[in-house]
Amino acid sequence: MQRFSRAQLRPTPWKNGGGSTREIASWPPGAGIEAFDWRVSIATIAASGPFSVFAGVDRTIMLLEGDGVQLRAAEGGLDHRLDTPFAPFAFSGDVALDCTLLGSASHDFNVMSRRARCRADVRVLADAQSLPVASGGLLMSLHGQWRAGDQTLSVGEGLWWADVAMAWALTPSDDDARLVAVRFHMKSQET
Repeated sequence: MQRFSRAQLRPTPWKNGGGSTREIASWPPGAGIEAFDWRVSIATIAASGPFSVFAGVDRTIMLLEGDGVQLRAAEGGLDHRLDTPFAPFAFSGDVALDCTLLGSASHDFNVMSRRARCRADVRVLADAQSLPVASGGLLMSLHGQWRAGDQTLSVGEGLWWADVAMAWALTPSDDDARLVAVRFHMKSQET
């Protein structure tokens, strides 16, 4: 299990100059963009432009802060306004998307999972829950303070785990607390 703080994640500028990515976790360790099983990051979208295509990858994006973006498939079929914070939106990384800013820069939570190897479940929690066992995953407080087992997570703090089965008892500190919970299910471990 690894703890992290959003404030301490280093940004990596995009080659096209349209934003930056702060990687939280990628599995397996050292796997590049073409070889990861799963990857979780926070992106800053500072300019309109195309999204990168990731063949064989399922994606989930969620607005954290900012005015949001409009996502449109170049070939049609997908047209989504991502302007509601903490509302995960899943789509195929195979689709070529154009992204248009709806105002100022947008900060987005991103989950990618390689379809042939694993499946991601992304949920935003608002009340106490028991999170079922998963062989990998990530928890991050979006609002308020949370107890995750014996760990305390304040806003922007989280933890992730991989290659070990873990379940969590999750308890918010107040009624408006929010937590993003990501669970990865490896295909070789599913029955």
